[in-house]
Amino acid sequence: MGNCMCNETGVLIFPCSGGSDVGELSDRVARKMAKCGQAKMFCLSGIGAHISGMIESTKSANKLIAIDGCPVSCSKKTLEHAGFKVTAFNLKDMGFEKGKTKVDEHTIEKVANKISGGKGEEGTSRNSGGCCGNERKLISLCGGK
Repeated sequence: MGNCMCNETGVLIFPCSGGSDVGELSDRVARKMAKCGQAKMFCLSGIGAHISGMIESTKSANKLIAIDGCPVSCSKKTLEHAGFKVTAFNLKDMGFEKGKTKVDEHTIEKVANKISGGKGEEGTSRNSGGCCGNERKLISLCGGK
C-alpha cells in the first residue's frame, strides 16, 4: 500500500508512557493506533530488561515506531540501545510541552494522524495528510471510536 500505514502488518509501536501528560499522550496514541490496526503496541520495558522472547519478537517486526513525549527520548534510546533501527516521533517536536498538554480525544487523534501519515526522525517518507492521505481516515478506521 505504498507509504500508508492502514492495514500494515509487522509494525510494532513502543510509546514511552513516562510520568507526565505527554507520556500519557504517547501511550494513548499508541493504543489508538493499535486499536485501529495500524500497529501492534509492544512492551518497551521488556526490551530494556532484555527479555529474550520480546527481543526475538521485535527482531521479526517489519518496522519499529517509538513515540516519546519529551526530548529525553527514552523509547528511541531504549530500542537503539538494544540494537534496533527505529522510526522515532517526539511529541515535543510536534509542539506539545510537558506539564502543558491537554490529553483528550482530539489531541490523541491529531498525533495519531501525524504519526500514521507523517515523517519520523529516520526520514521515513509518508504522505502528509494522515492515514492514507485523509486526515479523518483514523476515525473511520476505528468506527468513530
